[in-house]
Amino acid sequence: METYLKLVRHLADGHYHSGAALAEQLGLSRAAVWKAARKAGERLGLTIESRHGTGYRLSEPLELLDPVQFLGALSHPAQSHIARLEILDDIDSTNAHLLAAGHAGAPSGTLCLAERQSAGRGRRGRTWVSPYGANLYLSLLWRFPQGPGHLGGLSLAVGAALAQALEAAGVAGLGLKWPNDLLWRRRKLGGLLIEVAAEAQGPSLVVVGLGLNTRLRGAQAQGIDQPWVDLDEILGPQGYGRNRIAARATEALVTTLERYGREGLAPFLPLWERYDRYRGERVEIRQGERLITGTQAGITAEGALRVEVAGEDRIFTAGEVSLRPVGSPTP
Repeated sequence: METYLKLVRHLADGHYHSGAALAEQLGLSRAAVWKAARKAGERLGLTIESRHGTGYRLSEPLELLDPVQFLGALSHPAQSHIARLEILDDIDSTNAHLLAAGHAGAPSGTLCLAERQSAGRGRRGRTWVSPYGANLYLSLLWRFPQGPGHLGGLSLAVGAALAQALEAAGVAGLGLKWPNDLLWRRRKLGGLLIEVAAEAQGPSLVVVGLGLNTRLRGAQAQGIDQPWVDLDEILGPQGYGRNRIAARATEALVTTLERYGREGLAPFLPLWERYDRYRGERVEIRQGERLITGTQAGITAEGALRVEVAGEDRIFTAGEVSLRPVGSPTP
């Protein structure tokens, strides 16, 4: 592990640590500690305060991901589905990492979490804002015997299960926007990115990526083009634990993927409908340069979006459209 990352782990509690103590713990000179603190600020965007005669501290404490805490919060059945766990300090994209690992033979149930992503991705090629030690960046590799035609409703099943898990953690007022956005009072709390590599008749290699805002400061969110929210605002900084939320999300994912492989989307449809916040509302569907306005009429049994346009139902499938309420700014 890079020295500046080791330093951040020593400072994660938000308290002052003397330069002498840090030097001894890290096996460095006092000057090297100062350089590591500066490097952590430059590389990770963290604010490390220094006070003469007192030492160094992070301006805000961080709950860094910890395998013992994380696994301890998982049920035994969920743990049995995790074939491999990786917790990384810094990576380009957890999804890209697991896609490559999957092609190299990584087993179903490989789970990757990261403290930071330098090239986090959302749907349609958008960047996912991914500051260090905040928010949740999680990807799970899963193998299905079926082909991609069986997986059309997977993002809906996963989204509904995650909404239910977060609600059980105390997050009231959750909703879903088709096909993969988690909302709180119509502000984006999280999103899913599902990527598939498959033969036409199977098997399928699937990577399910989740980005969830736990603590996102205004300066970090300048590139976000829609209203957003984080768990700090909803529950308060002491109202949740990052490792515990990661475990709840993982529990929902492995349970859903295992059941979806056996039963498909059908058992998840009532749960999706419970969290659907746009049904009956006027919405705009963008397909490239085309703009279609209608009334959101729910989803089909296969997970496609139904929109009533000029008195007739139109069906839209994931990957083709961007759904926003009428009058929302164009992204």
